Amino acid sequence: MEWETVIGLEVHVQLLTKSKLFSGAAAQYGAEPNTQACVVDLALPGVLPVMNREAARMATKLGLAIGAVVSPRSVFARKNYFYPDLPKGYQISQYELPVVQKGTLRIEVDGQEKIIGVTRAHLEEDAGKSLHEDFHGLTGIDLNRAGTPLLEIVSEPDMRSSKEAVAYLKKLHSLVTYLEICDGNMQEGSFRCDANVSVRPKGQKEFGTRAEIKNVNSFRFVEKAIEFEVERQIELLEGGGKVVQETRLYDSVKNETRSMRGKEEAHDYRYFPDPDLLPLVIEASFIEETRKTLPELPDAKAERFKQQYKLSAYDAGVLTATRAMADYYEQVVRDSGADPKIAANWVAVELSGLLNSENKDISASPVTAPLMAGLLKRLADNTISGKIAKDVLAAMWAGEGDADAVIAKKGLKQITDNGAIEKAVDEVIANNPKQLEQFRAGKEALFGFFVGTVMKATQGKANPAQVNELLKKKLAP
Repeated sequence: MEWETVIGLEVHVQLLTKSKLFSGAAAQYGAEPNTQACVVDLALPGVLPVMNREAARMATKLGLAIGAVVSPRSVFARKNYFYPDLPKGYQISQYELPVVQKGTLRIEVDGQEKIIGVTRAHLEEDAGKSLHEDFHGLTGIDLNRAGTPLLEIVSEPDMRSSKEAVAYLKKLHSLVTYLEICDGNMQEGSFRCDANVSVRPKGQKEFGTRAEIKNVNSFRFVEKAIEFEVERQIELLEGGGKVVQETRLYDSVKNETRSMRGKEEAHDYRYFPDPDLLPLVIEASFIEETRKTLPELPDAKAERFKQQYKLSAYDAGVLTATRAMADYYEQVVRDSGADPKIAANWVAVELSGLLNSENKDISASPVTAPLMAGLLKRLADNTISGKIAKDVLAAMWAGEGDADAVIAKKGLKQITDNGAIEKAVDEVIANNPKQLEQFRAGKEALFGFFVGTVMKATQGKANPAQVNELLKKKLAP
């Protein structure tokens, strides 16, 4: 039997507000346990929540960016459940009337575009955190996160593969960081994902029973978790078993999902409107004011890069994946005056390779945009060759100074004197009579041998274009 995978994602985006959703306590990451929890977060008797206006503005930005409906009136509800890190015994969320509804996100996988529906995005407060590692036989509770503002973004079950799920997740991650409503730090839990996965026989309209994979915190793990879960469900069904609706955890060490608990339904949480909070009313003027603050979004920026800099769709996509990368590239082009395509290669390939090797973001690059621009200037004026430029970049990455300092210190200046290069070419030809005879007899592949030997003789400093031109003249019969 052929099976079809059905995937929907719920993404929790921690909003970049200075204070919490319903209190004035700080919402920054990394403070000592329980130092950022006020009386509202602790749910002491008699305290009342007050809505954070900035959180509403950030939710509105997301809604506008995905072409969704920003609800003029949304309602906060109490989601009731008991857990040690939830002092109130309920979480303030939105249920029937969320702040954002019916948007879309465009993704591309293997050159094919696809539109993924976004069902809703609703505001809710985060719970605290249970700590197990540092307490032998006990559990510690840190309530710093309690009350932190989240925007939960729920997709339609429109994805049909782990690749599509990752593409959607990366696109959403790019969008919320462009909008500056979230820092996107997955390791710190600012951007985390629950994946709802099911399978069904190909051609069947009804959905299969889904399992929810909870709190996956990296793109790679999302892909692996979904792939494992799909295989597990297919194997179970083909063996005559049934998929149970449940919540599962992904173990990245064993690369498997494991049952955590039965999956709750909405009625299990006994939702009802929060009597302490008025409906959230967002006026048209507020929406229009917010619209004016929207930056150039990733898709629009990629299209502009293609037109303005004559880049391929792939390069434009890589360079606009994050706002920081796009800003870096444009500064390099502006400061260096380099050909935009050459600059794109150095940023998207050479620099990105170094960043990936050390798992660094562009914002943490030791080679800043002005340093990269300086390197490209030396490449453009033939001070160094492309091959030497890679060595200079590596030295700059290691903190050995700017391009000029590295070139001077290591004696890497390119040889452009035609007489010096001609001398080297003559010596190489004279020292390799056998190869010369074979080349003139028709073995044209040996041209590369002569180029390489000249470059080796000049320690890679000879101008490659001049070397090629001289060799073509002198090797001719």
